[in-house]
Amino acid sequence: MLNKHEDDTATRKLLEEAGRSILFTAKRPPVVMERGEGMYVWDTEGNRYLDFIGGWAVTCLGHSPMVIREALDRQASTLVNASPAFYNRPMIEFAKLLTGLSGYDKAFFASSGAEANEGAIKLARKHGALRLGGASDIVTTTGSFHGRTLATMSATGKAQWKHLFAPAVPGFKHVPLNDADAMLAAVDGNTCAIMLELVQGEGGAHPADAGYVRRLRELCDERGMMLIFDEIQTGLGRTGKLFAAEHYDVQADATTLGKGIGGGFPLSALLTRDRFDIFEPGDQGGTYIGQPLAMAVGLAVVTEIVDRGLPRRAERMGEYIRDSLSSVSGRYGLGPVRGKGLLLAFDLPEPRGAELVAECLREGLLINSPQPSAIRLIPPLIVEEEHVDGMVAALCRTMDRLFA
Repeated sequence: MLNKHEDDTATRKLLEEAGRSILFTAKRPPVVMERGEGMYVWDTEGNRYLDFIGGWAVTCLGHSPMVIREALDRQASTLVNASPAFYNRPMIEFAKLLTGLSGYDKAFFASSGAEANEGAIKLARKHGALRLGGASDIVTTTGSFHGRTLATMSATGKAQWKHLFAPAVPGFKHVPLNDADAMLAAVDGNTCAIMLELVQGEGGAHPADAGYVRRLRELCDERGMMLIFDEIQTGLGRTGKLFAAEHYDVQADATTLGKGIGGGFPLSALLTRDRFDIFEPGDQGGTYIGQPLAMAVGLAVVTEIVDRGLPRRAERMGEYIRDSLSSVSGRYGLGPVRGKGLLLAFDLPEPRGAELVAECLREGLLINSPQPSAIRLIPPLIVEEEHVDGMVAALCRTMDRLFA
């Protein structure tokens, strides 16, 4: 049944105020979200939406989970922020948990994925300055996404960003994903690192090949370069493993985490090995690094992911989504489902992704179109079969109208 987006006076006033007071950075539908619970969110008019975006892979435990509410309440009554000049108990506990789970030795905390990736870029260039004769170039892949700061936009392999906010931060090269020869040709004496998404999120859920990832590890070992895995979107259960690197049996020299690490609370992390613990005081920092409130939430969220076995659920539910979509794909000319776990995408027969997203919104379903012909599904890790069945039914009703 279609949600009714009526001309509600209160909602209309909110939207008018948004137009007056919020800087325009995105085309948003005329909907104001008000509350969420589990797999659903509701707008100010009472319409309910089944969420297969998950806050862009953020709300891994669903909306407003009790574990986050309790962690916030408990920590807010104790210590919210003591400044980055001091250790705090949840910072130490969370760092111990993450390093123990990942096999890395050290953790640095920030508030966004872009900050974590900036930290990895700085670390790689510091490594290049100290150990590789001043090497500073970093090679990434076309179709990649690493953030929206100037440096991470320059690292990102989106063609439309090449000249945006010029001049770009220098020192980044881009080569096609899964092309080992192109990567080898791009690496030279001024290269300090290779940075890779193991499954490209914004690029449309394209996974790296296992042999390709192993070759990059070998190449970095041969040249003394750092290998950096950007697991902002893939980390912490999203792909069916706690870390996507487990699919490849390869460990990088540094890994970045974000999105699901806080379950919706702003939080990110950079993990690395002891031999790359090379920053000097003043090299890296930030007002909110390791602040107790975020640390308590991250500790609670990651513990919940592990204790509930949500990576295994992501693997199982990802297969259920694949099977469910395969049963209807022939009717609409959909491409095969790609990706890993609950980071999935498929192609449409026509470049009408934005239109399909808008029509699904009217059906009470939230999906994403990262490319004109691609649809991406990144639901919370708590998704169940009944939610998948509801998603497929709503998607089919919408495609019946658009593609019949």
